[in-house]
Amino acid sequence: MPTVSTIYATMRRSLVERSLSDVHGRLRKARDELAVLDEQLLVMNDIADDLRLRSLVSETPLAAQEHGEAQRHVDAAQRARAALVETIAELERKQDELLERLTF
Repeated sequence: MPTVSTIYATMRRSLVERSLSDVHGRLRKARDELAVLDEQLLVMNDIADDLRLRSLVSETPLAAQEHGEAQRHVDAAQRARAALVETIAELERKQDELLERLTF
């Protein structure tokens, strides 16, 4: 018959494994989102650069406004990317912590 400590250790390991699986799934999803966001940022930067050049050449208020709007979108996407990179770092730290707990 298993002892109470053995049962506790088995339950604890099961909880850690479940948490590790959850963190791994969240980490994979965040990395996928980052890949998509990076692709979107490339396109958005190209558009903003094109609109900046048009604004410089045409020197019209509308062209300047279009460039400003495009640049605000790029800036917002870059902030979202920075937040996502931080989330990934946190998830990696959590994953490492859970892996360490599995070895004990």
